[in-house]
Amino acid sequence: MKILIMGLPGSGKTYLAERLQPLIDAAWYNADVVRNMANDWDFSSEGRIRQSMRMKTFADFEKSNNRYVICDFVCPTAETRANFDPDITIWMNTISEGRFEDTNKMFEEPKEVNFHITEMNDTNHHNIAKEILKNV
Repeated sequence: MKILIMGLPGSGKTYLAERLQPLIDAAWYNADVVRNMANDWDFSSEGRIRQSMRMKTFADFEKSNNRYVICDFVCPTAETRANFDPDITIWMNTISEGRFEDTNKMFEEPKEVNFHITEMNDTNHHNIAKEILKNV
């Protein structure tokens, strides 16, 4: 199962992923770590599309081996989300704007999500894990 944790920079994506990962025993790919491995710090539209495809490749590998996988990255447009093709989308909608103006301008609110997080707290990861695992 491919789980996308998306939202603006600074919204708490990594915070949530780090806490959710051990609860569902998932592989976890963080966007900054993946960009660093690829040495690709291009945040243009093309660079973001390339990153969504890169994250999809890692996630599809894990899913094809019957593992849960969490990918946390901005995933700012409908196109990047469609490229990644998540089974579950968690939108970290905890801030009104991020620290990068170019990202704020291109960010498109998702139309459909499985979990819409509007505040950071110490229970989100437990509640989400419970919902994911109850269908196992």
